[in-house]
Order: sequence, then C-alpha cells, then structure tokens
Amino acid sequence: MTEQFQYTHDDAYVNSIIGEGTTLRGEFALDGLLRIDGVFFGKVVTNGKVLVGKNGRAECDIVAGTIVIGGKVKGEVIATERITLLSTGELVGTIRTPRLVIEEGVVFDGTCEIIEGKDKLEKLKTQYLGHNRPKGAAIGKADGSAAESLSRPPENGAAEKTKRPLEETKIK
Repeated sequence: MTEQFQYTHDDAYVNSIIGEGTTLRGEFALDGLLRIDGVFFGKVVTNGKVLVGKNGRAECDIVAGTIVIGGKVKGEVIATERITLLSTGELVGTIRTPRLVIEEGVVFDGTCEIIEGKDKLEKLKTQYLGHNRPKGAAIGKADGSAAESLSRPPENGAAEKTKRPLEETKIK
C-alpha cells in the first residue's frame, strides 16, 4: 500500500536551492526547506525539510525534520520526523529517525537506528535542533563557532572505529 502525503502551502515553498551544476562547501543552517540538486559538502541543519534530488550529491551530515533522498548522500542523516529513500537514492552512512520509508531499488550501506519513544525523540530534537531555544534564536553562528555543539560526540569511540576512509566510500 502506498502512503498518501498531504501537502500544504509550506511544502511548496523552497527556502534554498543548491542547483544543478553548483558545488557548495560549508555549513547550512536554516528554518525551512533546502533542495540539493547540485553538489554539497559540509553540514545541513534545519527544523524543516531537506530534499536531495535525483541528480543531487551530498557528502555531509544532515539534521532535519524530514529528509527525502533521491540522489547520492554520504554521511550521518538524522530526522526528527521521517526519512524517505526514493528508488533512485543511494546512502552511505548512518540513519537515525523515528520513521523510515525505503522504496525498492535503494542502495544503502551503513547503519540505521529507529528512535522509539517520546522521551528519546524529544532528546534527539533538543540535542540536534535546539528545540529548547527561544523562538527566533539562531541555530548557530554565521562564523561556524557553534558548529561543534551540533555534532553528537562518539559513544566510547565506537563511531570513530567504524568510519571508512573517505577515499574508500567516495560517492562518484
């Protein structure tokens, strides 16, 4: 059975686009929707959505409410609502989310953690998206000085041991 999506006006509004033919490096913090159709290296943090188009390529960590992957992604992918891997999607990395939708044909090489329980979900939201911050407060500083507070420290070094060299898993 196919899941039916209800789209609202907000779903049709794209805050930012990394267009085809564009390569961008850095940290992207926004409230809203980001669409990646080009190449992005770095980190994305949003309360909204991140869409990686069929031709999009991202070597980055993504933290968002909802993430849809139709292109190629390498990195840690964390969603507080849902992650959808479309049939054209390829993901090398880690998934953390309460809901996961995977279409037939997806290439996935990594680990997946389904967040169960309201307490764990609230902790995830607070840890990565700062849901305890005042409304309108910045997610991070423009100079990137708060970037370290957005990253989850490795648990007993376990995450560091399982990482492969970038050259070995580079998305082509």
